[in-house]
Amino acid sequence: MSYVDLAPSARELRDVRYLFTDIDDTLTTEGKLLPQTYQALWDLSRAGIAVVPVTGGSAGWCEHIVRAWPVAAVVGESGAYCVTRRDGAVVFDYWEDATLQAERQRLHLQSVKELVSRRGKTFRIAHDQVFRLADVAIDIQGYDPHEVEDLASSIKAIGGTVAISSIHINTWIGNYDKRSMSERILTEIFGIDPAETPAVTAFVGDSRNDAPMFGFIRNSFGVNNIIPVLPQLQYAPKWVSLQPAGLGFADIARTILQAAAAGE
Repeated sequence: MSYVDLAPSARELRDVRYLFTDIDDTLTTEGKLLPQTYQALWDLSRAGIAVVPVTGGSAGWCEHIVRAWPVAAVVGESGAYCVTRRDGAVVFDYWEDATLQAERQRLHLQSVKELVSRRGKTFRIAHDQVFRLADVAIDIQGYDPHEVEDLASSIKAIGGTVAISSIHINTWIGNYDKRSMSERILTEIFGIDPAETPAVTAFVGDSRNDAPMFGFIRNSFGVNNIIPVLPQLQYAPKWVSLQPAGLGFADIARTILQAAAAGE
């Protein structure tokens, strides 16, 4: 367990009981979930630390994750909904009315497709768009960063909210993000007093769209592959692992577990 510059102390992390985490390039490594990372999720769950993936990923992904992984909930499509299991059933709690969000998404998808087509660029709507309920995702891996920024600006100009991850531009119509939905589920699903939030929560991320969570959660971590984008973040993680992606998450998980054990 090693960190760039500062390392967290056991005292700072001893009360953490809720670990929020990004998925792509934070839990996954080159698109795969390494055995060390999956084991870390089980170790956290068995220690009584609730893991909540917070992702721009589609409803299809979120449905699978909340069924198959040892997680307490999933925040999906950049905060559009929270997915949990209750009495054996998968439940989607939307930021707003599900029908309203679906209609907004349908119209926004049409607008974004027209925008991409008019620009004559090679950007593509993400392959999992068919499984999305509230946002539009555009693949950006391998594209020039200036072209990505230009497209993002054009989407904002037609009224879309935009978040840029390591793999996608995610865009939607609505006044929410990863942070706002995470705040809601802490109070409404987990019953946490907002005054207790700084002590009992932690977050791990890797990209620009994680900045709202870094600003919200005091015990915030970046995996090592976040370093190139740190200058672009409004809010940066407090600690950065020397390990990248899923290996970094596994190291961070061990740090939190050791702090919890020391606190006991």
